[in-house]
Amino acid sequence: MGFFATILILVIALGFTWRYLGSYMAAVFDGRVHFLGFVERPIYRLLKTSPEQEQTWKRYAGAMIIFSFVSLVFTYAILRLQGSLPLNPQHLGAVGPALSFNTASSFVTNTNWQNYGGETAMSYFSQMGSLTVQQFVSPAVGIAAAIVLVRGFSRRKSATIGNFWVDITRCLFYVLLPIAFVAGIVIVAQGAVQTLAGTVTIHDSLNGVTQTIPRGPAGFMGSIMQLGTNGGGFFNVDLAHPFENPTAFTDLLYIWLTLSIPVALTYTFGKMVGSIKHGAALLAVVVILFGSWVAFTSYSEHQNNPAVVAAGIHSTVGNAEGKEVRFGDTTSALFNVSMTQTSDGAVDSATDSYNPIGGLGPLTGMMLGEVTPGGTGSGLYTLLIYAIIAVFIGGLMIGRTPEYLGKKIQAREVKLAGLGALVMPMTVLILTALAVSLAVGRAGPLNAGPHGFSEILYALTSQGNNNGSAMAGLTGNTPFYNVIGAIDMLIGRFGIIIPALALGGILAEKDVVPEGLGTFRTHNPMFVGLTIGVILIIGGLTFFPAISLGPIVEQLSHLRFF
Repeated sequence: MGFFATILILVIALGFTWRYLGSYMAAVFDGRVHFLGFVERPIYRLLKTSPEQEQTWKRYAGAMIIFSFVSLVFTYAILRLQGSLPLNPQHLGAVGPALSFNTASSFVTNTNWQNYGGETAMSYFSQMGSLTVQQFVSPAVGIAAAIVLVRGFSRRKSATIGNFWVDITRCLFYVLLPIAFVAGIVIVAQGAVQTLAGTVTIHDSLNGVTQTIPRGPAGFMGSIMQLGTNGGGFFNVDLAHPFENPTAFTDLLYIWLTLSIPVALTYTFGKMVGSIKHGAALLAVVVILFGSWVAFTSYSEHQNNPAVVAAGIHSTVGNAEGKEVRFGDTTSALFNVSMTQTSDGAVDSATDSYNPIGGLGPLTGMMLGEVTPGGTGSGLYTLLIYAIIAVFIGGLMIGRTPEYLGKKIQAREVKLAGLGALVMPMTVLILTALAVSLAVGRAGPLNAGPHGFSEILYALTSQGNNNGSAMAGLTGNTPFYNVIGAIDMLIGRFGIIIPALALGGILAEKDVVPEGLGTFRTHNPMFVGLTIGVILIIGGLTFFPAISLGPIVEQLSHLRFF
C-alpha cells in the first residue's frame, strides 16, 4: 500500500471515529449508557459510592492521587516479587529496586518508558498482572481528568465535577475493554503471538545453529497498549517485532488505535458543552499541526543520508537505515510521528537512525506538549489549557472580554493554565541540564557531540511528556537514569493533571455569561490560528535553544558532505 493511500484510509477511518466514538463517549460520561449496569453496580457497592455521590475537584483529585499511589505500590511489589510469583516460564528473578521504581512510575503515569527488554526481564505474570492492568487504568485516569475539565465548561454554578470512581469504571467497561478486546482478536488473527507456552527452540539443520525464540501474550497486550496510548510492548523492539506487528494491516490498525480516542475526544468535548463547532475548532488545531509534522518528517526520511550519498551509494528508498522493509521510510515516519504526537511512544523503526531533521519531528512533537492530538485524555486537557491561554491573550490583544464557552477567564484560570503549560518544559530542561552536567549522566549516551546530547534530551522529553518512546543509543537502565526518569514522569503527569482538575472545578462554579458584541469568538479560523500560535510559541521559546544544540547543529554539520 502506498503512503498516500495509507493517509487516505487513515483520514477516512478517523473521520468516522471522531463523529461516532466521540458521540458515544459523551453518552458514556453523561451517564446515558447503562447496558453493563449489572457490572457497574457491584463495583459501586464495593467502593461505597454511586453516580449520585459527586465530588468537589479537591476530593476528585484526592481519589485520583490515592488510586495512582496504590497502583504504583502494587506494580512495584509485583516486579520486586516476580521470582516468587507464578506464570514465570523464563524463571526470571526479581527486578532491581531502581528499575522497579522507574517501571512502576512509567506504567502508572501512562508513559510506558521501558529501561528493560520485555521478553528477557519480565515474567508473564508481571506483563499481564501488573503492566497490562496499568495499560487499562492509567489511560482511564487521563480520560477522567479530561472529562472533569469538559464538565467545568458545561456546568453552571456547580460545586461538584463528577465522581472519580464512577468515571474510571465507565471508561474501562464501556470504552477501553470492548475496543481493546475486538482489536486484540484482529491482531492475533493477523499473526501476532498470544500464548503462555513459553519459548520455543529451533534447530537449523543447514548451519547447525540452535536458537531459542521468546513468545508470550503479546497480541492482546498490543491492542490496549495502542488504544490507551501506552506504548509499552511485550518485546524489546516493540512494534518492529513481527510477533507483535505481523503485517502492514496491523501497522495501520495500530496507528488508528493510537489516534482514535484522542481525536474522538474533541467531538466528545463539543457534544458535552453543546457546541460541536468548538470541538471542530480543536480538531482543526490538531489536524494542522499533526499534518505539518507528518509532512516534513516523512519528506526528510524519504531523502538519503548525506554521508551515504557522499560515499557514492545511491538509493531510491530513502533513508532505509533502522527501518522495517515491510513498512518503508515514509510509513515508518508516519508511525513514529503518530506515536510521539500522542503519549504512546511505541515505534516500528529506530528513531536513532533517522536523519537529523527527521528525528527532529518526533522530538519536537513531544515538546509541543503532545496536544496534536496528545494522549488519551491528557491531550484534550492540555489542549484546553493552551486554548484558555489563547483566549486570554486574544482578549487582551483586541480589547474583548476573555471568555471561553461563556466562562470568564480571569487571573486564577490563567495562573493555573500557565502552570499546566510550563511544568513539563521546566522539568525536562532542568533534568537535562543535570544529566549533561554530571559524569554519571554523560556516561549514558552511545554517541558523542550533538547526537549524544539529542539522545539525553529525547529521553527526558519523552518521559516528561509521559510518552515513552526512546531514541535509542542511551543506556537508561542505570540507577541515575532510572531515578531521574521516574521523577520526570511523575511530575510530568501530576504536575499538569492537578491544575487541569482545579481548572475544571473553578470553571464549574461559574455561571455562563451571555454572548455579546464584545465576546471573543472561540470557534472560528482566527481562534484556531491563535491557539496554534500559542502552542508553537510556548514550545519554541522553551525548547529552541536545546534543539539548536542537538538535531539542528547536527543537520548543519552534514553540509560538509556537499
